Amino acid sequence: MELQPNVTGRKIGSEVAPRAYRIDDFCRSFGVGRTTVYALLKNGTLRSVKIGRRRLITAESGEALLSPEAA
Repeated sequence: MELQPNVTGRKIGSEVAPRAYRIDDFCRSFGVGRTTVYALLKNGTLRSVKIGRRRLITAESGEALLSPEAA
């Protein structure tokens, strides 16, 4: 991914982590399958929000899934 200069001339890129993921993006980022994600959503392990027709999984919920306390 090529970095684009902003108005001040400094480079900006994808250093900022997303606050929420679409289902497919979450699967790629966290290395889990869609079926697993939907099962985790159904049993309440993952939290999501619905904005319009899009369901977004919060990054906080994904990180909690990876924490040692979740295991």
